[in-house]
Formats: sequence, structure tokens, C-alpha cells
Amino acid sequence: MTIAVLPLGTTFSRRFLLPTCRVGASKWLSRASLPRRYSTAVPGGNVEDLNRTRNIGIIAHIDAGKTTTTERMLYYSGFTRRIGDVDDGSTVTDFLPAERARGITIQSAAITFHWPPQQEESSNSLTLEDVDKKGLPRSAVSHTINLIDTPGHADFTFEVLRSLRILDGAVCILDGVAGVEAQTEQVWRQASTYGIPRIAFVNKLDREGAAFGRTVKEIGARLGGWPAVCQIPWFEGGDGKLQGVGDVISLQGLLWELGGDGKKISVSNLSTLEQSDRQFADELKKARIALVELLSEHDDTMVENFLEHDEDHLAVKPIEILESLRRCLLGDIKNKIIPTFAGASFRNIGVQPLLDAVVNLLPSPLERPDPEISINNVICGLNEYLEGKAMVGTSSGSQKGKKGVVPRSKPATSLQKLEACALAFKVVSDAKRGVLVYARIYSGILHRNALLFNTNLQISERVPRLLKMYASDAVEQESVSAGHIAVFVGLKYARTGDTLISYTGNKQSPPEPLNTLQLRPINVPPPVFFSSVEPHSLSEEKNLQTCLALLLREDPSLRVTQDEDSGQTLLSGMGELHLEIARDRLVGDFKAKASMGNIEIGYRECITGASSTTSKVFDKEIAGRKGKAGCEAIVEPLAEEQETQQNRDDHVYTQTVDGNRITIELPNIGEKKGKQADDMFPAHLSIDMVKNALLAGGLAALARGPKYQFPLHGVDVKLRFDLEQHLFGTETTASAISAAARLATQSALWEVSSSSGLMEPVMNVSISVQESALGSVVHDISSSRGGHVVSLDDDASSSSSTESEESNTVDVSKIYAPRDPFEPSSSQSVSASLSATNQSRTISAKVPLKEMVGYLKHLRSITGGRGTFVMSVDRFEKMGSQREKAILAEIRGI
Repeated sequence: MTIAVLPLGTTFSRRFLLPTCRVGASKWLSRASLPRRYSTAVPGGNVEDLNRTRNIGIIAHIDAGKTTTTERMLYYSGFTRRIGDVDDGSTVTDFLPAERARGITIQSAAITFHWPPQQEESSNSLTLEDVDKKGLPRSAVSHTINLIDTPGHADFTFEVLRSLRILDGAVCILDGVAGVEAQTEQVWRQASTYGIPRIAFVNKLDREGAAFGRTVKEIGARLGGWPAVCQIPWFEGGDGKLQGVGDVISLQGLLWELGGDGKKISVSNLSTLEQSDRQFADELKKARIALVELLSEHDDTMVENFLEHDEDHLAVKPIEILESLRRCLLGDIKNKIIPTFAGASFRNIGVQPLLDAVVNLLPSPLERPDPEISINNVICGLNEYLEGKAMVGTSSGSQKGKKGVVPRSKPATSLQKLEACALAFKVVSDAKRGVLVYARIYSGILHRNALLFNTNLQISERVPRLLKMYASDAVEQESVSAGHIAVFVGLKYARTGDTLISYTGNKQSPPEPLNTLQLRPINVPPPVFFSSVEPHSLSEEKNLQTCLALLLREDPSLRVTQDEDSGQTLLSGMGELHLEIARDRLVGDFKAKASMGNIEIGYRECITGASSTTSKVFDKEIAGRKGKAGCEAIVEPLAEEQETQQNRDDHVYTQTVDGNRITIELPNIGEKKGKQADDMFPAHLSIDMVKNALLAGGLAALARGPKYQFPLHGVDVKLRFDLEQHLFGTETTASAISAAARLATQSALWEVSSSSGLMEPVMNVSISVQESALGSVVHDISSSRGGHVVSLDDDASSSSSTESEESNTVDVSKIYAPRDPFEPSSSQSVSASLSATNQSRTISAKVPLKEMVGYLKHLRSITGGRGTFVMSVDRFEKMGSQREKAILAEIRGI
């Protein structure tokens, strides 16, 4: 048998095949190796196979190195010719002026590239089927990667949420010095709600104080999964500078040229490592044994492979380990196993193997669960419906008595004409191209000039231009297929969360029930800060309103309201930085001639008693036309358990908006739907128009409380529109119905105004401090700031885990982690060091938002500059009488 051994200094640029060899008593069987192709040749061709597509996101705590890692990915893939730098403001993905000025990501940026880089050679003609037959990993062929770099700051949580909504997988980047931070836990939980498979990359291992072993332990303790260590850091001399990583899967050492651009990598096999760095080779073997053992506990196929190799951990084939990791990652219990990698992006170490892991481990669009849709009030999967497996009813009279049954002929025909279905997840106003609508295509092929029907707004728009975005650059497309991200240019009305379908029928809108098809929407969190916005002159008022409309279409987590007393325009957002960025965008990018006032807290008003039935008739001229309509209203406090309840009666419609529930009752409709229901109204009205008008009237009344003029929260509004009492022929317009609903709701609110109270936002706060400052911070939160501590350290992570992760308890003592270079001794375990006095502790607390304004400066003063915190809205809570008086006095300047 011939043994091929490359010396430590061997470099490669395209492919390296692991030799067949024998080390000690281990039986290294003849096996297909892991090809590594890190060449940066200019991409050529076009990979559109969905199996070779990855829609991934980069998620992390702020300043963990997301954008730095993304810039290296683009450079090594051949997409860019130089490495962008966050400090220099030369990054591709952070292209907004505010992002480059502040050195943070504000908007999620989408970019497409290929990994491994596409080649102009015959080897690129390999298919995944060829790769599978040859026992090679998926990274042996080029894949299309649609990557989204997301913000890390808590104020831009919605930007992360709308990106997560359309991802198939994610890379969670961890700071090797700080470990698992508070925002890391929060974004991890958000990804769990969408069931997104994730791999972890421990970054910044070149920094002083970096601890890969400790971070691995924290992954298990705080993220609720078993870290599968796939790489270990390789330090010069065992505890010197980071020089490379040990690949546990292939049992190779990857050594980067120090000070280089990261393209020159030396690869050494295990036998070479045992001669040159025995200590590192021994640790690599320990890591391989631990990895095989961990996978064997969760994957039966790995147990079979292990037994086939005579229970030799080192003899298990790399491809078998990769496939086992993939099965664990994409299986029924997602993220029970967390593949963990190592590197230092700023030093250009570890990024190429991370890209290999993205291709080898994360799913293609075809491997993700069927996207959830709502169609005609039936919840099912999109593909389930398109394949005719879902039972969805129509309003056809012939189907009476067969609710839930689809007539075969008509839907079959309409489904054949459904060309594509997409979800708009982001809207951006571009100075050169106009409004850009980012959308994930979930089915079919969407063509340029296609007519798109918006099922949320019930309108049609034609898309004249179709783009694929490469950060701030764009490439024109004739069509975009399912599984990819497209950008529409020229849409005037589409918003974030809207479902867009392309239908080739003769009609402007598709037939029922296709016109009700909606993909799972993106939830918008409530704003908690607000600031007044004033134009510099009356002549600038119209332009300001236009600019604000653009800003709100871009970012739905912003809100604009009008103060009826002062006439001021109020802009509300998620945090102080959020509103500062909105101001910069409004004035700097949209050129609005306006100024913003001080940022203030958005309080809410609540009621504590129920009103009687209040009936109002609106009878006035609207725009020179007589309008007349009536409505009945009842208001009462909304119990927490009622917030998500939905009424199933056919003539009753409920919707929860901003913590209030509005129930609309149309008693004359009965079981009639669709055209039969529309026939009950005059020709100029339809049931949908009436429902929308009543909803708009109720929301208008709730925008301003009867006692303190703050928006109302926790109110249950019941609106009743009786066709016999409240409909007055052609005089009853949608505007009149909306006005009648507003008057009736306002009247009911005034009836209970004496019992109104004031509510304030209470925040979920996660504070990271050193052990020595723990007592001071806990005392400050509990006494001075009126909050209460929920838990510390491990309790915080477990209490905030999702239900699926709570069932996966992780014994930290059983987690394998290599010894960190600066550990006091090899006998002292990483688990024990976690409780050292200089170790970071996490405090989970609930604190009123008012007490958290400017808290960072105070926290740093009592922690010696080492404390950090993140917070998110938990709920609105009614104040006590004394606190209410104090807050009102402060607001009124008394």
C-alpha cells in the first residue's frame, strides 16, 4: 500500500485528498477524502439547481464579527477583489452611510455568491448524484449561496425577524472572548421559533482572553443544545498565537500563513501532526472520539458505521460523520446537535472551512418544511395545497353542506395557472432605482413583467423589472425560480409581510380561494419610544408626509401618529438608536426638511370597566357627498388569555392589533360567504369593504384614550353592524361606516373614562456582568429601578428557551471541550472555571422601560466598564396610583 504524506509546509489552492494510512493500532480504511477547493477563480456559469442552493443568515450579538466574516466569505468566493473592512467603512454589505459611520449593521443586506468558486473546467460538471456515488461531500461541487447579514443591536430586532422568516439555515457567530452573550441568546430563540437549523462559529480566537473551550461549554449551558466540536483551535506552541484549526471530521491540521490574506493554507494529516505537534495531534484524536460518541447517541446510522469499523473512532469515514451531522441537524429534534467551528475572521483564519460547512450541513430549500399558509381560513402547507392534498372550501353554492371539500375541476384549473408564490420580506427605498421589494420565491418561476396579485391588499401590480441584489449592486433577471430571493422594482403598494402570487388567468385577480392565499406573516413588535417630527415650514408638510410614508414602508416597526390636540406628528420606534437612525434616514437620505424632538417613552392607556351597548349614527356630508351609517359598540378590558382567541362563527370576525382585540359582528349574514354575502349589500359595497371600514373606525378610536390621550391597550372592542338598522342604501359608504364605528367606540370609551389608568412598557432585560459586580447590579435593579430579578446564569437560559429546547437538557459536565491556553491547570475543568470570580454572569430581570433609559452609562460605572445589557418588550403593565401621578406630573412639566 502506498502512503502519500504531505509535509507541514505543503500549500494547496484547489484540492487535497486525504491519504490512506495506518497510525498505531487504528485501522484507517481506504476511503473517499474531503476535497478542499479554495481557489478564487472568477465565477462562471449559473447554478440554479435547488439542491445546490443555500439561503442562510449570519446572526450574532453586536460586534461578534458578522460583517467581518461576511466580507471574507465574499473575498474567498471570488465575489470581491479586496477584503472590506468595518473600521474603514469599505464593506460590501454595510453600504448605508449610517452603517459605515457607526460601524454597525442596521439593515439586513442580501448577497448572492458561489461556494466553492465556480470553475471553467470539466470538474465543475459534477452533479450531486456523482458526488454521492463517489462518496464525496457536497462541497465538492459549486453551490449558490444567498446570504443575509443581519443587525446585532437589539433596537433592530424586527430587521432580524423579517430576515429569519425567509432563511433555510443560519450561522451563529460567537465572540471567543465574551462567549455566549445576551443578544446571542435572544436571536437564537428567535431562530428557534422558525425552526431554522444552525451551526456555530467561535470567532476572535486570536484575541487575548479568548477561550474556545469555555465558549463551547456555554453553548450547551445557554443555548440548549449539544455542541458537536468539528474544529479545534491550533495555537503556536500550544498556547501562543492562533495559527490555524484542527479539522476533527477529516483529522487534518489547517495552517494559515500569518499576516496573509488567508488564501495560502497548509494541510497536514494526522501522522504528520504526530511528528510535528504531538500535543495538538492528541487533542485532535480526543475531539474525534468525542464527536463520534456524541453522534452515536443521537444517530442510529452512526452507531452502525462505528460498529462496521470495529469500534474504532478514528476509522470512521469523514463523509459518514458529515452525513450524520446533517441528519442530526435536519432531523425531527432540530438543533439538539450544534456543529461548532473555530477561527478568527479578522486574521483570515477558518472562513473557508466554515463555508464548506454551510454547503455540507445546512439544508437546501427542498429540505425545509412545507411553508405554512392560510387560505380561506384554513391553515395548511403551501405544497400540500398545490398538490391537491389540502381540503379547502369555497363559497360556491353547490358546495353547501360540504364545507372543507375542494371541487375538483375549478381549483385544478386555477392551480395550473398559478405561476409563482412569493413573500415580500423587506422594502427599501433606493435613491437611484426607487422602491425595491425583496421577496422569497416559495413556488414556481416568477418572470419579469408578470402581473402580481397582492392577497393581503387585494390589488394587482405589474413588476417591470426583476433583480438579484449583490448588496448595493444589482443584476437584471428575466426570471427567478423557487427557493431564491428576488427584488421587484416598480411596485407601488407591496409591504413587508405581503403575499404576492403570479396568476396567468384572464382576470386581474385569481379566483377564490386562490385570492385568499397568504403565507405566514411577519409579526411586528410594538414600538416603545416616540419623538415629534416637525417640518421646517408649512410648504414642507406634504413632502414630509411622503418621506414618512416611504420610511414606514421600509420599516414597519416604525409608526406614525397624529396628536389631535397639538397637531404634532409623532414617530414611534423600538429604541433610542432606532429613532436616531430613522431621523438620519429621513433627513439625510430622503432630504426631508424637518426636525425631530426629544425621544420619549410611549405610554398606553387602559380601561378597567365595561361599557353598555352604545349606538351611533353618522349623518354628514363627506367630500360633498351625503354619508349615513350606524354602528353599535361595547368596550371592556381584554383578559390576557383572550388576546389570541379567534371566533369561529361565520358572521363574526376578530382581529388583534397592538394589544387590542376588535370583534366585528354582522348578524344578518349568517352562513353566507363570498358573492352570496356581497349580494346582501348595495352594489357599491362588499362584505370585505364593510369589515375593513369597521376595523379602521375601531382602530381610529383606540389611537387616543379618553382620559390621558395616550393610545389604548388591552381593550376588547365589539362592533355590531346590523344591515336592517345601520344600512341606509346608497348613502352608506365605506367612509360613513368607518366614521360610525369610530363614533360608537369613542362614545363607549368615554362612558368608562373615569376608570381609565396609565400603562407603561415593562422590558425583559438580560444583563451580563462580572461575578464581582453581581450583587451591586442586582440591588440596583431591585431597589432603585423598581424591577425584579427573574433568574441568574443557567436559570436565565433555561427559562427563556423554547419549549422544544427545554426538553433537551444538556449536562455541561459531559460536553467535550479542549483545554483553553490560559487555563490555570489541565486538571481544572472548564466547568469549574465558569464559576470563577472574574467569570461573566447573566441576570434576567423585568424592569420598567423608564428606568432603563440611559442605563448603560450607569451600568458601566458600577461594573468598571465591563457590564452590558440587551432588552426587549415584555408587556405593558398598569401603574400604581402613586407612580401614575408622578409620571403624569413629569409629562406635564409640573
